[in-house]
Amino acid sequence: METTPTHTPYGTPDAPRVAVRGEARLEVDPEIARIGITVSARGTDRREALADLTRRNAAALDLVKTYGEAVEKLETGAFSISPQLTKHGRGEKIRAYHGRVHITAELADFTALGELTTRLADLDLTRVEGPWWALRPDSPVHRRARQQAVREAVQRAREYAEALGTGLAALVELADIGAENTPAYGYGGPAGGMRSAAYAGAPDFAEDAPPLDLEPQRQHVYAQVNARFTMTPPELRASGAR
Repeated sequence: METTPTHTPYGTPDAPRVAVRGEARLEVDPEIARIGITVSARGTDRREALADLTRRNAAALDLVKTYGEAVEKLETGAFSISPQLTKHGRGEKIRAYHGRVHITAELADFTALGELTTRLADLDLTRVEGPWWALRPDSPVHRRARQQAVREAVQRAREYAEALGTGLAALVELADIGAENTPAYGYGGPAGGMRSAAYAGAPDFAEDAPPLDLEPQRQHVYAQVNARFTMTPPELRASGAR
């Protein structure tokens, strides 16, 4: 008759088990930055408001696109055009129309970012938000942090074993903290070298304001693992034994 092996979560005298946690905290430069651009238009006539919004949206997109490879991603988000009603009087009367388009741009060249941010903010009825600094999901920094956390767990377990005058025998388990509900990594990665370049081919805009001096925000990467090892049985002696 085949017997099922007994689960021993706390080990046995012949195979004592040690459980540790490994942690790693890294501080690195960001690799990308995102900015939010909101283009607006307002007019008493719906078609005129829409035409103004279309023109301003095209101007903002054209400006961003002149930065070429410095812009890694350019996306149009929400679009809206809505009537503004009068507050007083009988009946509902439309006072004006408001239109908005939201654009998101992602850049890896932070020198270009400061210049682009200033030029966008100089456009009519255009609001710029950000930058939001981040790491890429596939950044090697995340791997570095995980590996460092594992090495720290092994070192901690080894120190416990050495305190008992023995050593580690085998790895039993290695797991991320909250492995069943691990959040996705945000954008990010280690910053590459910044480059400075002149961008030609831009449409005729008003005289540019000085580029905004932006200081990239350092990114914090944190990794945790739980690890369990078995140890070679230590020879424990009572204090006072000779």
